[in-house]
Amino acid sequence: MEPEWVAVVVRAQLGEREAVAELVRGWHEPVWGYVRRMLGRDDLADDVSQEVWLAVVRGLPRLKEPERFAAWLFTIARRSVVNQLRDKYADPPPPAYDEPDLADHVVDRVDVRRLVDKVPVVERDVLVLFHLEDLSLEECAEVLGVPVGTVKSRLHRARRLIREGVEP
Repeated sequence: MEPEWVAVVVRAQLGEREAVAELVRGWHEPVWGYVRRMLGRDDLADDVSQEVWLAVVRGLPRLKEPERFAAWLFTIARRSVVNQLRDKYADPPPPAYDEPDLADHVVDRVDVRRLVDKVPVVERDVLVLFHLEDLSLEECAEVLGVPVGTVKSRLHRARRLIREGVEP
């Protein structure tokens, strides 16, 4: 995380209201975008994002490592999303793709945005965090609560599913 954000987090932890407002202004779009992509609905994304920010404001004083704010924030967002998708998350349906396999296609952000809703929730989670929210593999692992190797395998599987969903 960039040093200027660490300073804002510390100021917010010390109770500075303007710093809290700056955090919300600076991080609202990434959080809302992640939640929206995971839930697939604007109205749910609005509600869940509000829950996320309420949890952030309440938990900010207990954050021990301000430089890990981004991973901590997306961990809270992910927990909120999982609460919304509990049934679907526990047993994601298998993908149903009729498109041909394009093994040589490189997955890019446009493909991810266009096809993310077709990817099962477990793989969608890592896909959105890594490709669209630009978290590192290590940060994704922290947010998801899994080893980096698991993040890599889920990312590989998600990319394969995206490739299979791309029209020629």
